[in-house]
Amino acid sequence: MVVGVLGAGTMGAGIAQVAAQHACEVVLVDLNQDMLTKAEANLDKVLVRLVEKNTISADEKINIQGRISYSTDSSDFKACKIVIEAIVEKLEIKHSVFKQLEAVVSDDCILASNTSSLSIASIGAALANPSRVVGIHFFNPAPLMPLVEIIPAVQTSQVTLDFSKKIIDSWGKFGVVCKDTPGFIVNRVARPFYGEALRIFEEGIADYATIDWAMTSIGFKMGPFTLMDYIGNDVNYTVTESVFEAFYFDPRFKPSFTQKRHKEAGYYGRKTSRGFYDYSENAVFPSATKDEVLGKKISDRILAMLINEAFDAVFMQVASAEDVDVAMTKGVNYPKGLLKWAEEIGYSTLLNTLNQLFEEYGEDRYRPNPLLKKMVKENNSIFTFK
Repeated sequence: MVVGVLGAGTMGAGIAQVAAQHACEVVLVDLNQDMLTKAEANLDKVLVRLVEKNTISADEKINIQGRISYSTDSSDFKACKIVIEAIVEKLEIKHSVFKQLEAVVSDDCILASNTSSLSIASIGAALANPSRVVGIHFFNPAPLMPLVEIIPAVQTSQVTLDFSKKIIDSWGKFGVVCKDTPGFIVNRVARPFYGEALRIFEEGIADYATIDWAMTSIGFKMGPFTLMDYIGNDVNYTVTESVFEAFYFDPRFKPSFTQKRHKEAGYYGRKTSRGFYDYSENAVFPSATKDEVLGKKISDRILAMLINEAFDAVFMQVASAEDVDVAMTKGVNYPKGLLKWAEEIGYSTLLNTLNQLFEEYGEDRYRPNPLLKKMVKENNSIFTFK
């Protein structure tokens, strides 16, 4: 099968590598020849390391490289069964590009977008045949991250969805199907990890280091402030702001002035040597206040908010309970699936935590999800996990 990838940046090149490693012929197109040259050189470095680690053989390296052709001409997509777009996140540009692709490819070629934030329905609306359009959202770096969100629009045909899921599964990825709603699964459900941590800091309950310690102590690989600095406060804040706006300013997704000011100051995180923490050469990291009672208060609050958002994703039929848990463990490396974790904690305990927050603050962001309340009332679980 011939797979097309449009855009030779980090994501596009990574997707091309994944497809080539799974025996697909790949056409990687970018209008910028320098980007193609860079992508080819970077792939060689990656494959050399894989050979050195005995992950692949020298012959496999040659075969993988031989399966990828590099082009500045989108007409080279004409033999492709699927084309995955991985370019700038601007709807008007995607509209223009998808129209061009539709004129080049066969009638049964699937046109997919790697967008992490735009409506798949909006992208498809520009085409004569929107039923062939689907979202296929890889996580960075694509060759290493196991999760792929597959997003059918209201126009997407079942044939398109089934074929897309089959391809992603054949590439050794965990493909989860989710509704075409803002943030899809991961960027929606994960918002409280950042937002509630920022709120706790702004209330003066604890500093960055202590909040980070509280969350790593229950199994998270990184605390929220370390992770925001790693992602970049420019990127993380922009995603939060876009999700907030897309949900008609639902207070559950309200951005933080603290993070906004860091973005405005250019304190993006590791890439600028300054974020919530100072990463300059001789900087000393602050120490956490390792108070077990305080730590539990912090982690219980953030975790309850995360679980409440996971419940909402199921309640609003964004995805199945199983796919929500797979998305959070495989997409952002959470120590446990949030809904499975909820069973361990106890639904009544979680509801009590949320009710206390709702009573204390009187803010709609703390409203318990109706599905959680129903499960407590009926004293049962509707979730099934394989």
